Amino acid sequence: MIPRPDKLGAPMGALLAVALALPLASYRANRIALAEARGLFEALPAVWAAALLACAVATIAVALFVRPPAIRLAVPALTLLLLLIAIGVAARMLMANGADYARVAPGTGFWLAGFALSILITDAIVRLKPGPFLRLGVFALAAAAIAAILVTGEWNALSILAEYRGHAATFWREGAHHLQLAFGSLAAAIAAGVPIGILIHRSERLKGPVLSTLSLIQTIPSIALFGMLIVPLSWVAANVPGASEIGIRGIGMAPAFVALFLYSLLPMVANTAAGLSGVSPSVTEAAAGMGLTSRQRLISVELPLALPVILTGVRIVLVQNIGLTTIAALIGGGGFGTFVFQGLGQTATDLILLGALPTVALAFAAAVVLDAVIDVLPGAKA
Repeated sequence: MIPRPDKLGAPMGALLAVALALPLASYRANRIALAEARGLFEALPAVWAAALLACAVATIAVALFVRPPAIRLAVPALTLLLLLIAIGVAARMLMANGADYARVAPGTGFWLAGFALSILITDAIVRLKPGPFLRLGVFALAAAAIAAILVTGEWNALSILAEYRGHAATFWREGAHHLQLAFGSLAAAIAAGVPIGILIHRSERLKGPVLSTLSLIQTIPSIALFGMLIVPLSWVAANVPGASEIGIRGIGMAPAFVALFLYSLLPMVANTAAGLSGVSPSVTEAAAGMGLTSRQRLISVELPLALPVILTGVRIVLVQNIGLTTIAALIGGGGFGTFVFQGLGQTATDLILLGALPTVALAFAAAVVLDAVIDVLPGAKA
């Protein structure tokens, strides 16, 4: 009797099958020329195409009918690794007879297959119910595989690497700006948000107005908030001695930093207050019975017990800010968004990806690492 197809495996298997029929890669005579689609057997040598096709078919069968999570993880992971290597092989093959300024990029089939395989891998990991250290291990293994592909030059013929070689110095400088804005605004939000969260936890009268105000800020579109800060910060730069010298200006990193800080306050304040509210009254009463003062109870008992919830707010803020920092490039704030908007202006898809992919990778890494840290903390499962 044929087993019933898996509920998630069926649509993901169908998606993977569709991906196999779509172009694996695209070839352009130059950076902005129209792309020419190349299918699986057009883009790859026959042996590589057959191997990738066989692995994909095996993955579809596993996704549909195999139940053990370890097999559901291993087969799609192997197929994804082969896909990542194969796109580099395809780029070298297609570039063999092309000019130096020709470009080869992953096609629709590559991205769709990568998406389906990633969902299957994620589902298998969830079914395995790994602990935080195993999750970090899987993440480290995946990162090491990507790093190995980059270091060995497997992707050097791809157009996104050609864009990187043309912008290498700028890439790392803007990457540093991106991290400064994301982590700097997070640090400022923690410094301000935790005390405010403690305050509204202890004063119900303040809780409503504070959270309503911070919620209102969250409703303002990011680009609008960046623009609203240009005028007041320009005034500060012109009228406050020394402000311009320390980097406060109407455009640049200052308005971007302030906007990210304001967006970060609601998650930090709300999660701090929620974490403290979740501490059992019996615990605080026992601490009071032991003679601890209100301040001692807060530092030694309440905040440690609320830490998992507070760190959940930190994770939300960091992932949010890594993404929002991309918009800061519109007002001269720098970051990876610089490449995104340059690429949009030049109709250069690979330049857009040069800014977008590192942003996605940073956000994903931050989420995985902080989720693992939260799970390690005592009381995280409570």
